[in-house]
Amino acid sequence: MKISIARSELLDALTVVTKGLSSRTTLPILSGILMTASGDEVVLQSTDLEISIKATAKANVSSEGAAVIPGRLISDIIRSLPEAAVTLDASERDTMKVTCGQSSFDMKTLSPDDFPKFPEVKASESVTIPTETLVALVRQVSKAVSRDETRPVLTGVLLVVDAGLIRMVATDSYRLAIKEMPLENAPADRIEVVVPGRAIEEIPKMAGSLESVTMGVAENQVIFEFGTTVYVSRRIEGTYPNYRQLIPKEAETTVSANREDLLEAVKRVSLMAQHNAPVRLAITESTLTLSARTQDVGEAKEDLMVKTEGTDVEIAFNHAFLLDGVAASGDEELRFEATSPLKPGVFRSLDGSYTYLVMPVRLS
Repeated sequence: MKISIARSELLDALTVVTKGLSSRTTLPILSGILMTASGDEVVLQSTDLEISIKATAKANVSSEGAAVIPGRLISDIIRSLPEAAVTLDASERDTMKVTCGQSSFDMKTLSPDDFPKFPEVKASESVTIPTETLVALVRQVSKAVSRDETRPVLTGVLLVVDAGLIRMVATDSYRLAIKEMPLENAPADRIEVVVPGRAIEEIPKMAGSLESVTMGVAENQVIFEFGTTVYVSRRIEGTYPNYRQLIPKEAETTVSANREDLLEAVKRVSLMAQHNAPVRLAITESTLTLSARTQDVGEAKEDLMVKTEGTDVEIAFNHAFLLDGVAASGDEELRFEATSPLKPGVFRSLDGSYTYLVMPVRLS
């Protein structure tokens, strides 16, 4: 195999496929990138056996062939080079020579025959999602995805396409985030799938400035296609929790506040919420008082003028969870609903498209 390729083209493809590299030292082949040259293009592939990524780039192919090269190393090398043509030559057995200008590198390669085959998946359902919509959905729910591997279904995001809407739901059992948006040209049939949080967070970053991402759903896998990239991930099996029953039907107290003012106040008061100390919200007529106190450190308190309805209440939350929920809402105004100090608090956008439920901390 011998090719010449623009450094920027190669780096773009490498940046995408390195997302699929495995850190498992027991299988060295999974820390490599399979590079296959044919016709006028080079195809790069990576996998960690959970996800598989394939990216294609135009290249001047002198001789066709394939080689598996160390993924992180080749990325670091190409990133360090000046903007010029890069030649990759794997004509010699078990070695690839990389040259660019006056620089040259020799690196050991592995056999392409040992690299796992890229999954050939036929989607039973598919939907095209504008990248801008996907970015907004992920930004508003991803913080609530669980990192606890003992409950695999919660490490995923529930994605539902139905009745002209696309909805994403995430929960780690301490908070719950829901975001829905209209979707043009939505398929007639309902689509419901639990996508690994890692995959759903990476796709918008990788799609970048591309106009849309096509998602296909197969029996055990989910496929994302955008530009010259194909990203295949295993679906998360299992039933996603009935999140609707977690949301209180009625609220005893409601607060309408400017989101930016509330966010800045939470940030300031949280400086005194150390060692897992909570932030308290005390709601009285037209005033929301935020406070935090840490033993042997100090305390903070701030009043916000707000619109309130219902009874006075005092409720406390983990300061990081509170901050995440307020920050994720992109709206100018935010509505907060409380039922009692021991029941979840709910933040909503005024149009109802964003809901963030957070469990309270028991007041001492």
